[in-house]
Amino acid sequence: MISKRAQVLICVAVLLNYFDAVEIPILVEQLPVITRSSSGTIIAFPVDEDFTIECEAKGNPAPVYKWTKNGYPFHPYADPRVKMSQNSGTFTILPNENIAEYNGTYRCYASNRLGTAMSEETQFIVPGVPKFPDEDIIPVEVEEGDAVVLSCDPPHGLSPVHIYWMTLDLVHIPQDERVSVGRDGNLYFANVKKTDSRTDYCCFAAFSRIRTIVQKVPMTLAVHTSNTFQERRPTMMTPPGTSSSVTVLKGELLTLECIAEGLPTPKIFWQKERAELPPERAVLGNYGKQLKINDIKASDHGIYRCTAKNIGGVAQHDFHVHVEEPPQWKKCPESSVQSVASSVVLHCSASGNPKPEIHWKRNGQPLQKTLSPNHEEIRIENLQLMDSAVYQCEATNRHGSILASANIDVLDIAPLILTPDKRNYTVVLGHSANLHCNVFAVPHAKVFWYRKEMLEAQHMTLENGTLHILKTQAQDAGVYMCHASNSQGNGTLAAHLELLEPTTVSLRPENPWVKRSHSVTLTCHIHCDSKLSPSLKITWKKNGEEMTKSNRRINLNSDTLSIVNVTWEDAGLYSCTGSTSMDSAAAETRLSVRDVPSAPESLHLSGKQTRSMILSWIARDSQNSPISEYLVQAKKSRQDPGTWEDLISVTENITSVALSLEPYYNYEFRVFAKNEMGKSPPSPVSEVYSTPPAVPDKNPEIINIKADTSKEMIVTWEPLKVEEQNGPGFHYRVSWRRQGASTDWHHENVNRHHFLIKDTPAFVLYDVRVQSVNKMGTGPEPQVHTAYSGEDSPDASPPKVTVDVANSSVVKVSWIGISQDRVRGHLSGYKIIYWRVSDLADGKRHHADHHVLIFPGHREWGMIPGLIPFTEYKVSVAAFNARGDGPASSPVTFRTPEGVPEQPHFLRIMSPDSNFFTLSWGPPRNVNGILTAYLLHYQIINDTDEVGSMQNISIKEPSAVSWRVPRLELGTRYKFYLRACTIAGCGRAVSEEGRTETQATYSDASQSLTTHGWIIGLMCAIALLTLVLLLLCFVQRNKGGKYPVKEKEAPSTEENTQPAKQEVVSNFSANNPLNRSMNSISVDMKSYDSVDSLVQYSDEEHQQFNEDGSFIGEYTESKEK
Repeated sequence: MISKRAQVLICVAVLLNYFDAVEIPILVEQLPVITRSSSGTIIAFPVDEDFTIECEAKGNPAPVYKWTKNGYPFHPYADPRVKMSQNSGTFTILPNENIAEYNGTYRCYASNRLGTAMSEETQFIVPGVPKFPDEDIIPVEVEEGDAVVLSCDPPHGLSPVHIYWMTLDLVHIPQDERVSVGRDGNLYFANVKKTDSRTDYCCFAAFSRIRTIVQKVPMTLAVHTSNTFQERRPTMMTPPGTSSSVTVLKGELLTLECIAEGLPTPKIFWQKERAELPPERAVLGNYGKQLKINDIKASDHGIYRCTAKNIGGVAQHDFHVHVEEPPQWKKCPESSVQSVASSVVLHCSASGNPKPEIHWKRNGQPLQKTLSPNHEEIRIENLQLMDSAVYQCEATNRHGSILASANIDVLDIAPLILTPDKRNYTVVLGHSANLHCNVFAVPHAKVFWYRKEMLEAQHMTLENGTLHILKTQAQDAGVYMCHASNSQGNGTLAAHLELLEPTTVSLRPENPWVKRSHSVTLTCHIHCDSKLSPSLKITWKKNGEEMTKSNRRINLNSDTLSIVNVTWEDAGLYSCTGSTSMDSAAAETRLSVRDVPSAPESLHLSGKQTRSMILSWIARDSQNSPISEYLVQAKKSRQDPGTWEDLISVTENITSVALSLEPYYNYEFRVFAKNEMGKSPPSPVSEVYSTPPAVPDKNPEIINIKADTSKEMIVTWEPLKVEEQNGPGFHYRVSWRRQGASTDWHHENVNRHHFLIKDTPAFVLYDVRVQSVNKMGTGPEPQVHTAYSGEDSPDASPPKVTVDVANSSVVKVSWIGISQDRVRGHLSGYKIIYWRVSDLADGKRHHADHHVLIFPGHREWGMIPGLIPFTEYKVSVAAFNARGDGPASSPVTFRTPEGVPEQPHFLRIMSPDSNFFTLSWGPPRNVNGILTAYLLHYQIINDTDEVGSMQNISIKEPSAVSWRVPRLELGTRYKFYLRACTIAGCGRAVSEEGRTETQATYSDASQSLTTHGWIIGLMCAIALLTLVLLLLCFVQRNKGGKYPVKEKEAPSTEENTQPAKQEVVSNFSANNPLNRSMNSISVDMKSYDSVDSLVQYSDEEHQQFNEDGSFIGEYTESKEK
């Protein structure tokens, strides 16, 4: 049941909620409202303290407070023993000797010119000190078996009071079915015993609210022994009679008591007429003498009967229980703000038993207006400003009264905008925004919002004037205007909306898994607006519970969460929340802890065969990562202990596998389970299984046959591994025979993996085979390998050697290859041996070195390049193989034709004159034939871009070494070119420049040349010697790039075989204007082109020639003495 105080508070809350919702501005005149007041009962204990009775109110004008005590005016401000609080009606009663004078019921009134608010009544009680009267109590004397009542009669005082019966030694009087203390405080004996005699029965009354216990004068009970006991039927000691009426308030505790006397002691039984006792709420107390029912309901009314029984009879008492209820509000009158000419209806209804009476007051005075027949409604039509008032409704029945108030404010004012103008609203982008326009106006004002841009559908104006923007967008930022108007006027305010970036959170890595005992770091990436960053707070949670502390393994460091030595308990859902003063965002990631699987167990061997068996095992925990495969390892041994080796892998759903085994081994097995985390520890080792021996399964597969000499063959092979031998006494059987001959196989047993076959003829095919053997037998039929016996050098020379001359420096040598049986091995190729015999120009004989060209493979011709023109040579051919060279063929003589000569050794201008030059030169070092003439060209080359035409002079005298060139122009520079010629053509030119003298200086020059001729000659000799030395160094450095055969010829031979293909005039650049007029002398010797078409070769290189003189094969040059 709701208490009276709670009922009042409910209606006060309704009133305050109204004002919170309507919130009349303080600038507007309004009725007073009680905001805080004392209610209920105040006990003045202990009396030496202060006691405050509160009353606070609000209103405009400010309320004035008045008090009543017991319905009469009370003036606390005029009492020096009372202290008033400022700005309120609250007063405090100070400690004084006459505090009992303040006993009474108080009510507060808060008034202004518009009306009066009234508080609930407050009862102030100054309790007195209860005392038992001093009296002489006559001792009670009874016979054994009689019924006795010792009266307590406690003094009056504040309830509740608790009664205790004790001795003077403060020992409780024992209670049972025979002896008990009634609710009235008396001590009841259903029948007494001799042992009940005492002189110190004391009744103690305890007043808990004033913390006081008082004691009655001790009483004496004397029980005399009776010689006869007569059974006595039960009689009710309390309550008296056979029935009584009990009223209980709804929601309270109902206590019914029956105490009966009789002999023997009666037993008490309880029942409800025509209904069962409520089992959840009904309990028995005081040894069955009391029936207690908690939380009484209206349905609990009725007749309750207690029955006392013993062997003598029965006694009954009926309790007629009536359930009543104090007033409770069904509907409270509601405060409101009304406009002029409007109407209002106030409702006030309450429930209770008996039905409460309704009384209305206006400003604390009884209302004179006409009420509805049941007084539950007031209707006021055509309200005016003077109708503003506080209306009170009071509901009363015999169990109490409750009060409710309603403020009716009648106003007529223009819109008053209460929200500050130009307020800035800051909202996170994407969130909702509320721009307030709190308007107070009577009559009600029309409120609307506008801005420069048109308001969208997500812009909604609420009833209270607030502009609600659902899910703000970037374009929503800016200035908004609110306009409010009614019949009395209008008002406007501006509001600015600022949008901030929303906070975003991502948690990385996403749903990671980590291996147990490893480490992991979760990183919380947070982005928020710079204006919100000072308020940013990061919160970590695991499985929804906040993580606040770091420990030895877990380190919380703002935006990172690090876990070292990860355990199974660390798995879970982790979240990171970034919270600012305006928004928050969170991200989650699930951490999975994994580990390598547990080791398989219970290995079992079955189906044991000679070369196979079945291994099975039992899988265990995968440790949160599915098993991908099982790895079976085996350790096989004979005399040595052996090592563990991988044998086979099987998929995750297989826990048994057939294993192929090898003979003659002791086997042990173990199994590993694998998942993404790695490999489990090994399983326990299986039992040992020994396989029996068997014949070898295979023969050596890799057999090499090598013949380093012509008389022996060495056979080697890859030995079988120990596990391939399959049994004891293992060795090899080597067999061989000559192919094509009617001979039997020769056999030899060996323990090593090589064998020497002796006394073999040169280069003959042999069949060889190697077979595995042990004590159990031989291996499979071996494969036959064929190989030649050792080689020997060829024993024949190539026949029919011929020579075809291609040009002055290249010849082609042809021959017929020797037969295979004369090669006596694998033919490596042929060698051409040639040497220089004599120079055909002067007939001089030479003892030159022998030169060798090597032509690999089966071929019958070869080209000899780089020969000296107009020279007699000899050549022979020999075959060779890996063992050496065969005999050379008979030498064949051939001669090279003439070639173009080299350039003249030098060219000098000996005696320059004004109109002629005398030229001198040295013959070519290598004529390469018989010199037939010289060809002289010259032209003007003054220091201009123009040059003169080329003039030609043919000098038919081959022995000439000088020439006079006449008819030259005075003071002109000329350039001369001189070539030597044979019947094969002309060689390269040598050049020289000079200037003719003028007439004035000619005599001086002649005299100078005559006088100083020996100096000029000496200088020319030095220059010529330097030029020769430089030329020799250049040739020596660059000749290795072509025809290396010349490197081993005599110096004189090198000079006679200088390369012929060079620039005609090497000191002219491509841009020299002289080059444009050199067409008549740019005719290089075409006969030398065939020599220069040969590619380079060396002692280590092999080239080939086509039939036209270019290479078609590879050859190598060497020389012999």
